[in-house]
Amino acid sequence: MPKRTDLKKIMLIGAGPIAIGQGCEFDYSGVQACKVLKKEGFEVVLVNSNPATIMTDPEFANRTYIEPLTVEVLHEIIRRERPDAVLPTLGGQTALNLAMELHESGILERYNVELIGANAEAIKRAEDRQIFKDIMRDLGLELPLSGSAHTMSEALSIASTIGKWPLIIRPGFTLGGTGGGIAYNLDEFKTIVARGLDASRTSEVLIEESLLGWKEFELEVIRDRKDNCVIVCSIENFDPMGVHTGDSITVAPAQTLTDQEYQLMRDNSLRVMRAIGVETGGSNVQWAVNPADGRQIIIEMNPRVSRSSALASKATGFPIAKIATLLAVGYTLDEIQNDITRATPSCFEPALDYVVTKIPRFTFEKFPAADSTLGTQMKSVGEAMSIGRSFKQSFQKALRSLETGRFGFGADGKNSKVEAMSDEQLQKELIRPNAERVYCIYEAFKRNYSVDKLFDLTKIDRYFLRHLEEIVKFESTIKLDRETMRQAKEWGYSDRQIAFLLKKTEAEIRAWRKAEKVLPSYGLVDTCAGEFEAITPYYYSSYAEYDEPVRDKQGKKSIMILGGGPNRIGQGIEFDYCCCHAAFALRDAGFETIMVNCNPETVSTDYDTSDKLYFEPLTLEDVMNIYEREQCAGIIVQFGGQTPLNLAMQLKNAGATIIGTSPDDIDAAEDRDFFKQLADRLQIRQPPSGIAHNVPEAMAIADKIGFPVLVRPSFVLGGRAMVIVYEKQHLQKYVEEAAQVAEGKPILIDRFLEHATEVDVDFLSDGKNTVIGAIMEHVELAGIHSGDSACSIPTQSLSEKVKNTIREQSAALARELHVCGLINIQFAVQDDEVYILEVNPRASRTVPFVSKSIGVPLAKKAALCMVGKKLPELGFTQEVEIPYTTFKEAVFPFVKFPGVDIVLTPEMKSTGEVMGIDDHYGTAYLKSQMAANNAIPLKGGVFLSIRDKDKATALPLAQELHKIGYTLYATLGTATMLYTSGTPCQAVFRISQGRPNILDLMAEKKIQWIVNAPEIGAASKVDETQMRSRAVMSGVPITTTIDAFQASIDGLKCNDRNSRIAVCSLQEYHKRLS
Repeated sequence: MPKRTDLKKIMLIGAGPIAIGQGCEFDYSGVQACKVLKKEGFEVVLVNSNPATIMTDPEFANRTYIEPLTVEVLHEIIRRERPDAVLPTLGGQTALNLAMELHESGILERYNVELIGANAEAIKRAEDRQIFKDIMRDLGLELPLSGSAHTMSEALSIASTIGKWPLIIRPGFTLGGTGGGIAYNLDEFKTIVARGLDASRTSEVLIEESLLGWKEFELEVIRDRKDNCVIVCSIENFDPMGVHTGDSITVAPAQTLTDQEYQLMRDNSLRVMRAIGVETGGSNVQWAVNPADGRQIIIEMNPRVSRSSALASKATGFPIAKIATLLAVGYTLDEIQNDITRATPSCFEPALDYVVTKIPRFTFEKFPAADSTLGTQMKSVGEAMSIGRSFKQSFQKALRSLETGRFGFGADGKNSKVEAMSDEQLQKELIRPNAERVYCIYEAFKRNYSVDKLFDLTKIDRYFLRHLEEIVKFESTIKLDRETMRQAKEWGYSDRQIAFLLKKTEAEIRAWRKAEKVLPSYGLVDTCAGEFEAITPYYYSSYAEYDEPVRDKQGKKSIMILGGGPNRIGQGIEFDYCCCHAAFALRDAGFETIMVNCNPETVSTDYDTSDKLYFEPLTLEDVMNIYEREQCAGIIVQFGGQTPLNLAMQLKNAGATIIGTSPDDIDAAEDRDFFKQLADRLQIRQPPSGIAHNVPEAMAIADKIGFPVLVRPSFVLGGRAMVIVYEKQHLQKYVEEAAQVAEGKPILIDRFLEHATEVDVDFLSDGKNTVIGAIMEHVELAGIHSGDSACSIPTQSLSEKVKNTIREQSAALARELHVCGLINIQFAVQDDEVYILEVNPRASRTVPFVSKSIGVPLAKKAALCMVGKKLPELGFTQEVEIPYTTFKEAVFPFVKFPGVDIVLTPEMKSTGEVMGIDDHYGTAYLKSQMAANNAIPLKGGVFLSIRDKDKATALPLAQELHKIGYTLYATLGTATMLYTSGTPCQAVFRISQGRPNILDLMAEKKIQWIVNAPEIGAASKVDETQMRSRAVMSGVPITTTIDAFQASIDGLKCNDRNSRIAVCSLQEYHKRLS
């Protein structure tokens, strides 16, 4: 079928901010969709609230709306743009849910807009738990014993009918298993069901019998209108059922299915696709298999491009999102050419002659109070993927890709915590699914546990356990001879592991390998297991006999760009954005671009982002192997966050050329002694500070500079172990924690500036000229990590004198540090005095936000500066002043960690960000809150609990709330203040002091917003933590700083409740800058 000619304008709904369960894989799918739709001649309207994405760059769509993803906003955009169709299947669960709401509310019908990719009926069949169950039964497929409930009483009745524990609870229409869990008793059951009913868009939970210990599989399936079907990839979970597939180690292709079992699963997956009615796109079908008898049970089906689709695409080279988009506009699989071979149609199923392993990345260190047990609710924040010729090789490469300080499956001297466990403790950790369980398996094999015993404890398939046992046993045989070393490399051992086992240095092992010609070979990801020539250079390393030749550079210089590795808190999609922009700019400038990264979710690891893609771990060994193979002219380390920066000096010492700001100058910015002298010489104020290496030194510094102090380890990202200490008796504990994270590097102790406004500055330097990108003012006062704070462009309260001081000091520092590229500086302003807090001569996480705000692609220009261009040549010579306001707001994962306190600190906790943009400051802020799922309600009850030192500031704001028409509730102290001022208010008890209290009010749905400036003290902390946690689980917006309260009031005052929300495309905003 040819492409549809009745469609002219298509609206694509994005996935919104990066969140646990919905990562940057949907930026990858959205970018593919935008590119192919524009290429096919469609007018593309994109809606997404996430400024850190590549897809929201203005060149990827004809109209780009960075607006909150709500039905109200989408209605206004549809009314304004009048698209012919909406494509919701590439924006994750967010887009799918919004599409259903648009359909059910009649908006699509009213404006004659068609749903393409999957129609409303197909979405409902797959997502409604009861309808899906009925259809599967009609197909004769087995399902777990289950029932669908909309109330607690229905849920209890179903639990009684099933009649055995544990039970699995799965909310409908949610992402990442949000609200779900495993209940082992009645109390847990009631808690999880209540949470799940709240989380589900349709207040529905599926309660099903436990299949814990069964094997889990996924098939990625694509189907077109002619009923051509392709199984893109089979994926097997290393962890058994009971662990969310996003939190499980996964392997592709499936390793333990017999051919008969695979064919049955394949056939039934296609029957499911047909029965659900997906006929123009991709779906993900999940299965459980009983290891005892091979019995197969269907778990669920996602009628959209999913998290696993990105993994399957990168694993096979088959661009699922692109193909799904083309199918949605009328093409069939036999009409679409395979991009990688350019000789075969897309109806050819991919074949793999290698093994792919994905391992999730967790950040439980950010939430020490959270339960680290893995279950059906997803908790990982990112993932790494590796490719090898065997499971052993792929598995070890994946472990060293995780950026956790490990270099493979043990043998790196970092297993002391597990080694110290008793057998009883070890067995408990083997039974409990958790992020570190693989290292417990390693220790168990060191203690001579058998494969059968480990299977009984973990239920991990014996096939995988046998491979891991072989790796452990091989350790004792490793020695420096060519045959043994080649075997070690074929089994995935890194130079670092071999060095540890042989008591040598990594450099000595590397030198020996090079002298003995024990070098990696490189294979191609070609979709066809070598049957056809692959045009697209997408590589992975192995130690196989055949090595793909290096392709002709056609006289171009090669520049390597190091990506950021797996997403984690502190290092997210913002850095991938910068890497992609470097690749785009340098390719256009005539360079050959080589991307090295190991994150399957990203745009940077799409095969057409750069000239060559190496899907490899970001370690010294792996990067230098590629650098020497490709004879690169230079490496960019500035754009991938802390990961490549930590490698910069090692790469330089190994002989690599680092372009842009030199590693010495990057290190100098982190060297506190050097930087203090530099600031003094430039007459730049700094808070009093000192450097400590141990507790006594820290105590002495704190006594000298005075409390409160800010304690932080150097050379970390995301504020890891950063904390404000107010009293001496608490200092020892926090310094010890910081020392553990710092790993021998110094600990920085600064006097903390209370009641100071924090300011971020992103700017560019070409080594001579310096231009400010933007000065951003934080909403929250200093003391909250910049990645977690809301910030605005332009600034709101800074005087021109202060801004000029910031500009002058920024330029002076860039000059002294010989910056070539991007630089970020953080300042604090207290009583109109400017203090410098931190200098980062690299890309910051605010670069995408600034670039979208000012209409200048800073990362592209920075990359060109690194290869010798000057800013005047690039047409960027002065700071851009914008006639509107933009806000960046952080998005947090607290809903995934019940009971964790949500109060913000100097340690970063957010997973993503959104942007609000409007002509009015207050409205832009309200939009940012709406986009962050913390929408400020326009009416209802507001609960106020304000600490004493903030009461005077809060009083006029509370009075404004009363004038606007809100009903006020408050704890006794705050209520007394309001009564005294003549403001009506209903007093309630503190949780620990009686009832009715805030928990009762939330249960009665009387509270629509909570404003809580936290108190100090043990009782207050327990009460407030309980309240804030309940608010998160109940979806009640909560504001924890007076500054954010003030910004909300400003927005409410300028908001007309009776008018439609104003929307405008990014392209229209940018036109106003010219």
